[in-house]
Amino acid sequence: MPRLTDATPKYRRHRASGQSVVTLCGVDHYLGPYGSRASKREYDRLVGEWLAAGRNIPATAETVKLTITELIARYWRFAQGHYQRDGEPTGAIHGIKVALRILREKYGHTEAHQFGPLALQVIKQDMIAKGWARVYVNDHLGRIRRVFKWATAQELIPPSVFHGLVTVPGVRRGRGEARESEPIGPVALHLVDATVAHLRPVVRDMVRLQLLTGMRPGEVCILRPCDVDRSTDPWQYVPSHHKTEHRGRHRVVFIGPQGQDVLRPYLLRAADAACFVPSESETDRRAEMRARRKSKVQPSQRNRRKRRPKLQPGDVYDVAAYRRAITRACDKAYPLPKGLTAEEQKAWLEEHRWSPNQLRHTRATEVRRQFGLEAASTVLGHARADVTQIYAERDMAKAAEIMKKIG
Repeated sequence: MPRLTDATPKYRRHRASGQSVVTLCGVDHYLGPYGSRASKREYDRLVGEWLAAGRNIPATAETVKLTITELIARYWRFAQGHYQRDGEPTGAIHGIKVALRILREKYGHTEAHQFGPLALQVIKQDMIAKGWARVYVNDHLGRIRRVFKWATAQELIPPSVFHGLVTVPGVRRGRGEARESEPIGPVALHLVDATVAHLRPVVRDMVRLQLLTGMRPGEVCILRPCDVDRSTDPWQYVPSHHKTEHRGRHRVVFIGPQGQDVLRPYLLRAADAACFVPSESETDRRAEMRARRKSKVQPSQRNRRKRRPKLQPGDVYDVAAYRRAITRACDKAYPLPKGLTAEEQKAWLEEHRWSPNQLRHTRATEVRRQFGLEAASTVLGHARADVTQIYAERDMAKAAEIMKKIG
């Protein structure tokens, strides 16, 4: 079996005809008389298109007939390299994986050039039938369209396929059967106070800092001492990366006196190290367990750690771990009562659990109440005020007071 390499296919001479030839994906392409300028230009063109298409042959009678499964495999290789930051996959890759699975399960054996608007509408109805929210359905429809848009750009399918999919509308509010998702609102401060008592000190300070500054959960997780400019008043935190950096947005988080008091102890570590480290929480948890132990430690129990554990605390929190820590603390602060039905249990959890994103909503609401919508937009780092409307709840008390005076 020949050894696989990433080398560029060679410009060769075909002995029988005297022409130059290059082999791409097992297909010989004759370029003209060997050594001629025209043949070398043709070689550069074909190899350039082959490399641009991800080492695939652009659309021909053969490639047009590739199946959806084959197309998904090629797009997945592209997505893994494209949707990453600092060598790690971004959050977008998880949604892409779900969309590709939906597409493959329904139409995996279909030829890609035969996938049309009716097929996309079938997928849309299947997602609605599963009870998925309208916004979630529309997000996956957009991801599926991008698969065929990419395939069109790589000349793997005719342009008419993607243009047909564009005609399929998403599910509109109030005009489809998909349910509407509940908007994320602010979290009541008494819930936060009850929960933080059950958090580890590191996560507790993350919650306090996020509540004071209104930064995103991902921004508090990746905070490093080198990203904080302490020469200004207030301090300025410029995240190493953020949600809208691919759109050319600049993000600055201002940290006032209260936030500075929370953050100051964590700035003593290495400049390029994360301020909030999961391993410290785990060390604190183990120490607390040892302190609560009442029975005598046996010799065989003094060191029961595995030599090569599969899971180890990382050097930086990710958003999912941060959210799970808060969820566990919520369950400790508000234990689920016994004797509840399934629906009552669901309602209880929705009422007493909250997520890190809600801290951002809470801060936005408070800033808007005191300083107005434009100020809230600036604090949250939004380019448009209408985006801030999602985060900052309307102050109904203020509206009622105004109408008492002028209504």
